[in-house]
Amino acid sequence: MRDLVISSLATYRLTRLITTDEITSPIRDRVWKTHPPDKSRIGYALTCNWCTSVYAASALQISRMIAPRTTNAVETILALSAVAGLVAAHMDD
Repeated sequence: MRDLVISSLATYRLTRLITTDEITSPIRDRVWKTHPPDKSRIGYALTCNWCTSVYAASALQISRMIAPRTTNAVETILALSAVAGLVAAHMDD
């Protein structure tokens, strides 16, 4: 159960990092120049949390099979970041 919660939070955080966070906007903008969201599945995927979450979860699970200790550490960091962001957003309300 613990692993499921950590993996879920890590997937949430990684998805948000890819689709929403300002720090990755230069990468999204670069992709959107050649693959606009309204004309490309790749571009659209970078706007869709549901779409991206499938790929993020898959990448994390494949990583877990290849390098479980490293993936566990990365997932824990992402999960802690997700919890911190959710708590901060709740406190701001």
